[in-house]
Amino acid sequence: MNAAVLRVACAQMNTRDDPAANLRVASELVEEAAAAGARLVALPETWLFKGRSAGIRASAEAPDGPSNGRLAGLAARHDVYVLAGSVYEPGGADGRVSNTSALFGPDGHLVAVYRKLHLFDVTAGDAVYRESDDVVAGSELVTADIEVGAPRGPAACEHHGSAASASVSSAGAASEPPSDAVRLGLTICYDLRFPELYRSLALMGAQVLCVPAAFTALTGAAHWEVLLRARAIENGCFVIAPGQVGEHLPGRDCYGHTMVIDPWGTVLTELHDGVGVIVADLDLARLDEVRRQIPSLENRRPDVYRF
Repeated sequence: MNAAVLRVACAQMNTRDDPAANLRVASELVEEAAAAGARLVALPETWLFKGRSAGIRASAEAPDGPSNGRLAGLAARHDVYVLAGSVYEPGGADGRVSNTSALFGPDGHLVAVYRKLHLFDVTAGDAVYRESDDVVAGSELVTADIEVGAPRGPAACEHHGSAASASVSSAGAASEPPSDAVRLGLTICYDLRFPELYRSLALMGAQVLCVPAAFTALTGAAHWEVLLRARAIENGCFVIAPGQVGEHLPGRDCYGHTMVIDPWGTVLTELHDGVGVIVADLDLARLDEVRRQIPSLENRRPDVYRF
């Protein structure tokens, strides 16, 4: 049985079209999370910029560019992992960008990069979203092993209002993470609606599914929690889901409700509204217990599936 405990923090932001201001807020939230003893700090999708098409392309930078680099410096200063939700990355097809998540280690080095697979081309109420107009889809599944470390300070779950090494793998043969590590499965926002992605990550050994997001207020109210809990339950995984909240453009509101969920589907902690940080301890022994009770990964029937 794995007796390790991973303390995680999820930051909720109201990102707008001022990258410098957004960077200041993100840095403060990482500092706050580190002070609460988090080993892993996760930011939401598009934490650096949310706005119109011209700004999306103008704000794009490499996964280890200057803005993420500031967060990498904080990771090294505080001996934590930082999952920099996502930024727009230049170099996509036809001048488009990628929606790219980067994981930095406690030494400040870039240890994993994931590019969003599923692009948000939908009509939600009266709003039409065409993410593919500006963004090109990624093509790889990504997991990363992080060293657990000892939680610093008290509190199994905390809620704060408005701051080493890893190994990475793409899709391939399943393996178990080292006994002193936790395996993350990296995803972004709209990916949440594609259960085959999360099942694939679980079969690759993922124990914690990361879902940095900017869910719309309309779809979030209907589907956010139920989808997060479903992904946790069906795969026997923890889910961490840092989100955007509030208006970022006229008529474009994000749902918030940043959550941490355990493998039984229980919401361990949640930040409904506002900018801030939530903290929770992920007990990996609980993950082992749930997977023994309901061995859904072992009881699969791939011999009869037709997809």
